[in-house]
Amino acid sequence: MELSLSSSSALLSLAQAQPGGGALFAQLLPLILIFVVFWFLLIRPQMKRAKEHAFMTTSLRRGDKVVTGGGLYGKVVRAVEGEDTIDVEIAPDVQVKVARTTIAANISASSDSQSE
Repeated sequence: MELSLSSSSALLSLAQAQPGGGALFAQLLPLILIFVVFWFLLIRPQMKRAKEHAFMTTSLRRGDKVVTGGGLYGKVVRAVEGEDTIDVEIAPDVQVKVARTTIAANISASSDSQSE
């Protein structure tokens, strides 16, 4: 009888020490909601912009008018697929070599879509 009484009191104290399953879920719910909000407001749009920028930089062709991240406007004179750099003419007979990733926008693509 003594054994069963001590084991039942041990189980009772163990049950009181641990929070209930519903209470744990209620504590984690705000953290889960914050993560979901961050995902849809910050992470997902950033991933979409990064994918669009990568597509834009890989689709650059000779003759495209571009603007670099530093604010230089120019025309692509040499763009070899698979290379990380392209040659951009920023003035007559002035060409600079820039990294593809520094191209901020393809102006000729946006002006073509606006004229239609």
